[in-house]
Amino acid sequence: MTRRFALALAAALALTSPLSAAAAPRAMPGVAEPYKTDAFDPDDDPMAAIDAALAAASAAGKRVLLVMGTGTCHDSAWLANLLATDRFAPVRSRYIVVFADVGMPHAGLVRHPEVPARFRFKIKGTPTVAILDGDGRVLNRKAAPRWRNAASRSDDDIYNELMGEEN
Repeated sequence: MTRRFALALAAALALTSPLSAAAAPRAMPGVAEPYKTDAFDPDDDPMAAIDAALAAASAAGKRVLLVMGTGTCHDSAWLANLLATDRFAPVRSRYIVVFADVGMPHAGLVRHPEVPARFRFKIKGTPTVAILDGDGRVLNRKAAPRWRNAASRSDDDIYNELMGEEN
């Protein structure tokens, strides 16, 4: 194999590799920086926000979408920005959405550990997304940790999961 052929083959493989596709930043219509957000405020009191959301959800017959993440996590930021788009208005109508800054406990940055403890979660990645009924019961315990790859999931997949009949 010639050196030129080997280099061309390596370049072609790199272009088709799933790793290179995942490394390329995705654009989000209407959002200038989809991997940055201020939805997770480390100075907010997430327990008070959760209590208020649970009370509102109970009164309105809705569920709470509790997004445990942090603004410096690209998956957390992506999901927060996606939820704010026009396409996800039905999701925002279906749920009371709460963003709780829990840091990145899996990487040693812990903020507000009382939030995952309250719902008996060990954060293995962010975001961890819990769907709660009005009484605070977790309805998606097994699926909640799978959100930590939100930025690499399709928008359709996220929308369909949040709007599915089981939620």
